[in-house]
Amino acid sequence: MKIRERLRRINFDKRKLSIRPQITQQTLINLGTVILGSFLFSIGVNSFMIAGNLGEGGVTGIAIVLLYAFDISPAISTFVFNAILLAVGFRYLSKRSMYYTIFAVFLMSLFLALTETWQIQTDQILINTVFGGLFVGLGIGLVIRVGATTAGTTILARIANQYLDVNVSYAVLFFDMIVMLISLTVLTLEQVLLTVIALYIAMKVMDFIIEGMNPKKAITIISNQPEVLGKMINSEIGRGVTMMDGKGFYSKEEKDILYVIINKSQLTRIKRLVKKYDEHAFVVVHDVNSVLGNYFI
Repeated sequence: MKIRERLRRINFDKRKLSIRPQITQQTLINLGTVILGSFLFSIGVNSFMIAGNLGEGGVTGIAIVLLYAFDISPAISTFVFNAILLAVGFRYLSKRSMYYTIFAVFLMSLFLALTETWQIQTDQILINTVFGGLFVGLGIGLVIRVGATTAGTTILARIANQYLDVNVSYAVLFFDMIVMLISLTVLTLEQVLLTVIALYIAMKVMDFIIEGMNPKKAITIISNQPEVLGKMINSEIGRGVTMMDGKGFYSKEEKDILYVIINKSQLTRIKRLVKKYDEHAFVVVHDVNSVLGNYFI
């Protein structure tokens, strides 16, 4: 009786749970991007790298070593190794990134199996090197751009990026070099060196995809004519300028410091302006990977 009375007092309407996941348009775009990236990655590996008897970096590189040594399918070995690394490194990924990564790992293994016979045979090994690096970098770049990883050494690279502030692309390249040393057991030195070229191309393509097509520059200007330069940059370049207070350590002289973010294409114009109004100005140009906010278009 007591149990029945308690059940009657419970307001079940307030305890309803929504089990329907919210799938937005952006989620569908991200899933499509992961699918495309995984497919392009598989094309790069099977159609160019393996077809040219070349290696690869990361888990895929180890899988190719096992293919050459023991004839084990990369689709199987990459799935096993990536599953192990996911189990070890899941705590370093957000839930969103983890879901996308699991999806990407499954798709890459699937596409590696489906495209296993898609090999482009050519007498020009540089074709395999260049296009292999291009497709691999494009595929990984698309996957990482939506917040996922390709597991393997990419997880290690994201950990390095999070805790050591190391560029993801360069971290991936570092771990890939370690795999290259292992590849010497089944590849000639010439094949390994060609693979390194392909990895460098992949890194540059991946960097381009992740950071965007229009890289930004940050300009720091220490000048005796800050007001004039600020007005000229604002009116002729069309960029907002931030003025900060500065003080020389040795001279103890106070100076205004100008700080402005510009498109790379505007760099030459701003250099000409500075040279025109203050030849003795001290100018520092910084690379900017990302600009957020409503004040920059």
